[in-house]
Amino acid sequence: MVNRPRTRNLTLADYQSLAELRYQIRKFVRFSEQAARRAHLEPRQHQLLLALKGLPRGVRPRVGEVAERLQLEPHSTLELANRLAARGFILRRHDSDDRREVLLRLTSKGEDVLRRLSLHHQAELQNAGPALILALTGVLGRRSGVSRSGRTQTQPGSIGIRRETSWRR
Repeated sequence: MVNRPRTRNLTLADYQSLAELRYQIRKFVRFSEQAARRAHLEPRQHQLLLALKGLPRGVRPRVGEVAERLQLEPHSTLELANRLAARGFILRRHDSDDRREVLLRLTSKGEDVLRRLSLHHQAELQNAGPALILALTGVLGRRSGVSRSGRTQTQPGSIGIRRETSWRR
């Protein structure tokens, strides 16, 4: 059975909130795409570098895992990886236990470009973050347990969202 959202009438404010969230997300994505291109990378190549560096602890850097993080098919991810490897941003090797699996690793060149792009993205988020949080808060409304300031409120049965103020490595 397919889960469907509860049916209710949407107000003009609901549509405006959704449109504002989409607008704020798109503005950041556009910034990110332009920053990647200025660094002589395609946006998806930048995303692969970031996904690879940001894999959760214990997750092996396999093409399939990175593909999942990028929401791409493994063959598309492998093609991106091949292009990045040809330019010296990553290394790829076959797993010694399962030769079908391809493992990826950033090179120092890849680490350097990703660090510069990530610092640039953090600086942009310092500016764009409050508008993104406000837009998300507008969509989630009171049911979410998020105040307009981005702080979690405790409400029975609500989903709390906590705003992180520090950056993880």
